Amino acid sequence: MPARPQRRRTISRLTLGAAVLAAAATVTAAAQPAGAITGHGARADRTVDVQLLSFNDFHGNLEPPQGSSGTVEELQPDGSKKSVAAGGVEYLAQSLRTARKGHPYSVTAAAGDLVGASPLLSGLFHDEPTIEAMNKLGLDVTSVGNHEFDEGRAELTRLQNGGCHPKDGCYVKGRKFRGADFPYLAANVTDDKTGKPLLKPYTVWQHKGVKIGFIGVTLKGTPNVVSANGVKGLKFHDEVETIDKYAKVLDRQGVKAIVALIHEGGLPASTSYNYNCDSPGPGWGSPRSSEAETGGGISGPITDIAKHITPKVDALVTGHTHQAYACTIPDPSGRPRTVTSAASYGKLYTDTTLTYDRRTRDIVRTSVKAPGAVNHVVNRTQPKAADMTSLIARWNKLAAPVANRPVGHISADIAGRGDEAPESPLGDVISDAQLEATKAPDKGGAQLALMNPGGIRSDLAFKSSGSEGDGVVTYGEAFTVQPFTNMMNVVDLTGAQLLTALQQQVSGPNAASPKILQVSEGLTYTLDMKKSGADRIVKDSVKLNGAALDPAKTYRVALNEFLAGGGDGFPVLKDARNKYVGQSDLDALTAYLTAHSSASAPLDPPKADRITVVK
Repeated sequence: MPARPQRRRTISRLTLGAAVLAAAATVTAAAQPAGAITGHGARADRTVDVQLLSFNDFHGNLEPPQGSSGTVEELQPDGSKKSVAAGGVEYLAQSLRTARKGHPYSVTAAAGDLVGASPLLSGLFHDEPTIEAMNKLGLDVTSVGNHEFDEGRAELTRLQNGGCHPKDGCYVKGRKFRGADFPYLAANVTDDKTGKPLLKPYTVWQHKGVKIGFIGVTLKGTPNVVSANGVKGLKFHDEVETIDKYAKVLDRQGVKAIVALIHEGGLPASTSYNYNCDSPGPGWGSPRSSEAETGGGISGPITDIAKHITPKVDALVTGHTHQAYACTIPDPSGRPRTVTSAASYGKLYTDTTLTYDRRTRDIVRTSVKAPGAVNHVVNRTQPKAADMTSLIARWNKLAAPVANRPVGHISADIAGRGDEAPESPLGDVISDAQLEATKAPDKGGAQLALMNPGGIRSDLAFKSSGSEGDGVVTYGEAFTVQPFTNMMNVVDLTGAQLLTALQQQVSGPNAASPKILQVSEGLTYTLDMKKSGADRIVKDSVKLNGAALDPAKTYRVALNEFLAGGGDGFPVLKDARNKYVGQSDLDALTAYLTAHSSASAPLDPPKADRITVVK
């Protein structure tokens, strides 16, 4: 199925005049209860099924992700679990195009982080390749996510509106970057001075008289997970208050069917993409009854958000946590409402059926059944989308001189992003690399290094991703692991501040979803998950090179600039003193791999035994 041209024509904001006419024309019809319509029988022509296809957290993964980052877990009927290879834009485009067949009313939406923290193929070119791919696969609308702000507001605006990069220029002679054909929505992001939204807060999808409003927001806590420069001059507002505000605006314009795209998410009780989070007891294949439709199998920030967003909103497409779920959570009126997320990296897509009532202009949602939503695997056994294969080849040719340079050798997969344990083998490698790059007296004099887990974006896979050979780590693969190119900082922290930082991993903003820092060799402690909050860090167990941590002593600590700025919920790190700025974290990693491995003596995965976890 060819890419659909000129997508902008199908989405527009209703003008005030048109809205008044539309509202006047439906006063009588709107009085009819949507819940009374079943979509079957003599009045079936009054309703139409709209297919909502959605995904989130693509992060520029045009090529299939490597290692465990490129798999999804599938729960089998017998209770066992199966790992399925998934993802890659060639397969995502093909999956979406196949899914649309036979659906005359189909809209495709995303919930943020399409770009940012991207592999080299996209990141090297400021994610222009990803925006081009999204245009081709027929994306209609997306919310912004926190990573859309990685390079600041000006760059986000350029991704929307087009134009060549202000420093790197145009990548193809005579070819200007045209920007996104789809609108980026940022309803809860306003200019600090003017109070006006940075980008469109909402948009309306229209097809043959069917109108569905989309409101897009990112998480209110975006400034806590993005560098200060990325969000400078911007204010981020409450998700629920913002969505409710614009739902009223759409409602006044006569748009009654509304979907919220929210870059905030939850944590299902199972990591299997096909886990039934509405019935957490039996698990796979459990019937979805009215009693089960409670979203009881999911926790995290999105649950509270979903319970408070106005009933005017008919479905929530979410993201940020990179988890897979298709739940129903009751809205404030008690009616079930779908809340979905399609994992990350284009490994899944969600297919949601919205039954649209032409008379009421609303989505049919009764107390018995919410719109159906199912997550599907973007499997790699299907044919590839030819236009995406050509796109990847074209950008790979430009990236090859940089991407294909060997920087090290490994003896087996070194798990990072795909590792579910608090301490990952790749986390150990990265923190050791950062310590080695900064321990010399003239390089900062670091005694230990801390690495935020969210900055580790992939695994290092043993299997070759190209023609370099198995076990060879290329610069492109190292870039995929550490794509932010954060500069290394070395700072003074007292033992007391260092202990507070460890406690902030599991308390405050990180209490519900701990962010366990990866630590360099020599730093050890016990993490007791049977306790709660800061007490999970066993104080007397914290040691550096075998010696107990001294609260009054000053230590030199290496960490990237994002973490040094208090990012990821570590405000104590902003109080550090005597800062030294060194090389980038990516340079530290590649130098370490080169120095500690060779074809005859590859680097083995570390044991990941620095943090003792009590469960």
